[in-house]
Amino acid sequence: MNIAHPRLRSARLPMIDIIRGIALIGVVIFHLTFDLQYFGVLPFGTTAQLFWVVFARAVAGTFVFLAGVSLVLAHGSGIRWGPFWRSTGVVILAAIGISAVTFFAIPFGYIFFGILHIIAVSRILGLAFLRARVWVIVALALAIWIAPYLVQSPAFDSRWLAWIGFSQTVPLSMDLEPVFPWFGPFLLGMALARLGWLPTWSPPGAVARGLAWIGRHTLILYLIHQPILLTTLWFILRP
Repeated sequence: MNIAHPRLRSARLPMIDIIRGIALIGVVIFHLTFDLQYFGVLPFGTTAQLFWVVFARAVAGTFVFLAGVSLVLAHGSGIRWGPFWRSTGVVILAAIGISAVTFFAIPFGYIFFGILHIIAVSRILGLAFLRARVWVIVALALAIWIAPYLVQSPAFDSRWLAWIGFSQTVPLSMDLEPVFPWFGPFLLGMALARLGWLPTWSPPGAVARGLAWIGRHTLILYLIHQPILLTTLWFILRP
């Protein structure tokens, strides 16, 4: 049973890479703002302002949404287990690496379930919905998004359970994207890809090509951008 939309048989669409590249630039902008705040160039609490909170959530949501799109593009016509586990394994290892590094650098607020963790888990969970009806995927996505606003319990407050998304008091973390609600955008991305409502064209020009290149290499760029920012700012701003 072939469930991929006939116009979307390629696992690589230029516009998806471009949008992903723009999202990564958004990550760099947010982290640069956070780092400038850390070094005292910007007032403390800048990134806690409404604009930056919404900005960060929009960027994270874009990455998770596009991960859902990509799962359908790559495996909608049939799961290719080898490539799936290789790509998912890389994300899992990167997520573990982020947790390890931040645990030693900032143990009070280390990243125990951030953007890479939710993408890895969502890729695995998403396999169960590759053949589901689109309306079922959309309904479930909305339910998952709404659920943590309706159900909260202190039983989920520990880091061992907070990744699920029902904690009453959220543990301190530099980045926390729990399954509820963040599996919701992933499913919406799957639904959009299943419907075939994706751009198959690509804008011309060097800027578009540059953004597409960034979008094809987001994982490695995501992993190295913050060390580069911090090191650069330290050399520029040191007394």
